[in-house]
Amino acid sequence: MTDADALTERDLAVLAMERRTWPGPGAKERAIREQLGISPTRYYQLLNALLDDPRAVAHDPVTVNRLRRLREERRDALRG
Repeated sequence: MTDADALTERDLAVLAMERRTWPGPGAKERAIREQLGISPTRYYQLLNALLDDPRAVAHDPVTVNRLRRLREERRDALRG
């Protein structure tokens, strides 16, 4: 893998955030703003793009596949 094929530091930070557990409501959103310097909305846009990125799966298959399953379950629930 070349440097051009590698995930960015921000991508890696987003995946790391998703591996953590959070103590209560608002803690994750606060950490997103403070540690990554982006809004939670932008964070979730980046995260969704990462879930479809083969480099993210290669880097952290457990986290990415868990999040893919959750995303699919939410989509299925919305479809009824």
